[in-house]
Amino acid sequence: VIGPPLGGFITTYASWHWIFLINIPIGLLGIFMALRFIDPIKSETREPFDLYGMVLAGVGLAGIAFGLSVAGLNLLPWSTVAALVVGGAISMTLYVLHARRTGSPVLDFSLLKLPTLRAAVFGGFMFRLGIGALPFLLPLLMQIGFGLSPFHSGLVTFASSLGAMGMKTLAARIIRTFGFRNLMTVNAVVSAFFLGVCALFTVTTPLLIIMVILVVGGFFRSLEFTAINTVAYADVETAQMSRATTLVSVNQQLAVSAGVAVGAACVETTMWFNHVSEIDATVFAPAFVVIALTSAASSWFFWQMPADAGHEISGRKAVEIASRKGAAKSAATAAVKTATEDTQDVRDQRLG
Repeated sequence: VIGPPLGGFITTYASWHWIFLINIPIGLLGIFMALRFIDPIKSETREPFDLYGMVLAGVGLAGIAFGLSVAGLNLLPWSTVAALVVGGAISMTLYVLHARRTGSPVLDFSLLKLPTLRAAVFGGFMFRLGIGALPFLLPLLMQIGFGLSPFHSGLVTFASSLGAMGMKTLAARIIRTFGFRNLMTVNAVVSAFFLGVCALFTVTTPLLIIMVILVVGGFFRSLEFTAINTVAYADVETAQMSRATTLVSVNQQLAVSAGVAVGAACVETTMWFNHVSEIDATVFAPAFVVIALTSAASSWFFWQMPADAGHEISGRKAVEIASRKGAAKSAATAAVKTATEDTQDVRDQRLG
């Protein structure tokens, strides 16, 4: 949440090296809090660690993620970027072949048979791919396109985090009311809409309006993230939790890297098409449109989930049962009332 303004402050008033060094104390604090507050979930049966699979998957994912992250940024020669991505893809292909022959793979793709996890992985990848480009495109637009300092840019993009914080207090109630499938399907489109609105930002757009749009968009994006991260484990058994966590986490990181690559590629393509050599505010609009459409496409995967997906963990099942009981009681009351009125009509006719 405090990353954008803190990173902007460090870049503006100190050395950019601290952006990386600050991860050390924050990381140590995160490790301590995880050990202190998160209960360890252990499998009843011990399984051998897939060291060979970890090496193949590690090399493959590192090559793909790093290659995609620097693609289009002109930080490395294209030959190096291509070698990273292709080498990573070859290593991941070897891993997939290996995973089919081992009983305890480090990345268990068989878990994708679960409808909720499959939707969270594939749909979540599409959604995060679009959203992952936002922290890359928006600061560039603010700094290079609008001429803001990194610190001021961080304060503007911080608005998105404010919306995310506000949503956390309402997420459980919203999910319980609408259910995972309905909420995730519709909210993916709504979130993508606010992402696409960023394409309309110009130098003359008041910063207040930009911040309001980012706050509202951050609310809906954070709601979608919460739903995706929760429903992913709805049908996962305790013994499979470790593998599922690994699979989901890797998917998240790849989506963010791919989002940066797609955003950078869109900017580069727009510059080439417009025959310009320097980045300005006009080259960002197509990128925002592309990533918005990509995020919206994730709704198709979410709609493929069962209608009652995740009801057990969201409390939606209890709400539906209570609703059915209320409807049944109302129907019974109406039936008794109708029968009483019919009886009264018969009596009135006889008296007549």
